[in-house]
Amino acid sequence: MKFIPKALSLAALLAATNSAYAATEISFWHSMEGTLGERVSEIVEGFNKSQSDYKVTATYKGNYGESMNAGIAAYRAGQAPDIIQVFEVGTATMMYSKGAIKPIQEMSEEAGNPIDPAKFVPGIAGYYSEASGKLASMPFNSSTPVFYYNKDLFAKAGLDVNNPPKTYQEIREAAKKLKAAGVECGYTTSWPSWVLVENFAALHNIPYASKNNGFAGLDARIDLTQDAFVKNFELLNEMSKEGTFTYAGRGDAGNALFSSGKCAMFTGSSGSRGSFVKNAKFEFGIDRLPYNSEIVDKPQNSVIGGASLWVFNKKSAETYKGITAFFHYLAGTDVAAKWHQDTGYVPVVKAAYEKTKESGFYEKNPGTDVPFLQLNVETTDASRGVRLGFLPQIRDIQEGEMEKIFSQKVSVKDSLAEMNKRDNELLARFENSNK
Repeated sequence: MKFIPKALSLAALLAATNSAYAATEISFWHSMEGTLGERVSEIVEGFNKSQSDYKVTATYKGNYGESMNAGIAAYRAGQAPDIIQVFEVGTATMMYSKGAIKPIQEMSEEAGNPIDPAKFVPGIAGYYSEASGKLASMPFNSSTPVFYYNKDLFAKAGLDVNNPPKTYQEIREAAKKLKAAGVECGYTTSWPSWVLVENFAALHNIPYASKNNGFAGLDARIDLTQDAFVKNFELLNEMSKEGTFTYAGRGDAGNALFSSGKCAMFTGSSGSRGSFVKNAKFEFGIDRLPYNSEIVDKPQNSVIGGASLWVFNKKSAETYKGITAFFHYLAGTDVAAKWHQDTGYVPVVKAAYEKTKESGFYEKNPGTDVPFLQLNVETTDASRGVRLGFLPQIRDIQEGEMEKIFSQKVSVKDSLAEMNKRDNELLARFENSNK
């Protein structure tokens, strides 16, 4: 029998023991940068410290579009991460990628630790659920657009800082007073298609597309030629001509106009609040999205934005157990409440809203409950949200046409008709490729 030195055999034993108890590594790709990225790192670090079986490693992979493209490329190369954050407009694409994704409720049930969709805000859980009602992805950073206003500029123009405009008509009148007071920009928006088309439709209970806005079938088609869309864009175009509305550009370009103090009124993501608190050198207020009083007397609900977490298929059972544990940690009342309070994103877990309310946070920070109140409404088929393929490209088309409208290069009706035509060509392509 060959002699094995005691020291060597002990080292080997320790190595084998450490190997047996090594934490399962879980990769998580996300698109949160700056302040939001810091908050994500805190959450991941908290989970890793809470147990020793799993270790989540979070990696920033660029903006939403870049991250999603990187995830698709990695999956095709057989190197997909375990978890990827995907913006809400990528939901239809992920839903129809059946072989690529592992539905999270199915995953958690198989892991013996089910995720209960009933604990989430209904409008959020419903958006990320399959037709069966089971969650396909994990609600995480859900946002909705809200109305921000600069209280300092309001005071300068003699406007009531505690009673902001509720309608587009009131915004127009307030912007005229702001302009007379020397304010450079009255009203602007970020994410123009999300705010002025998708949320406008939901707020006014108008169908954005057929087939329940795409939830009921691949053959959904958009209709932006309806009178309500024409009327509101005509109003905005008149405001653009008179200098009371400024089209800031695509995506979140409008954020800088507001945070710099140039623009007094702004519609944008509730998730921008944390950045404004940190960077804005003025006092601002938050209120509900404006509606067009010539179309409705009372607004319906807004719709979500932000992103959810998707899990790739063909991972190990132990990896799925770890992901399930991580998702339960994310949905914990304390963690979800802190994420909401730190960022301005909607509390996706109902208990997180109640905890935040009981803590007095909303009283100390007026308006921070607006996103939840806008979403915590029984939806209709027209206001549930939009689930369409190629939605990022559709938004690009729409915002390109808006640029033409507000630079007076094309009429509102002609531009909306062009949006319709090009949007629906994309939807036909998506339908044909996913039948």
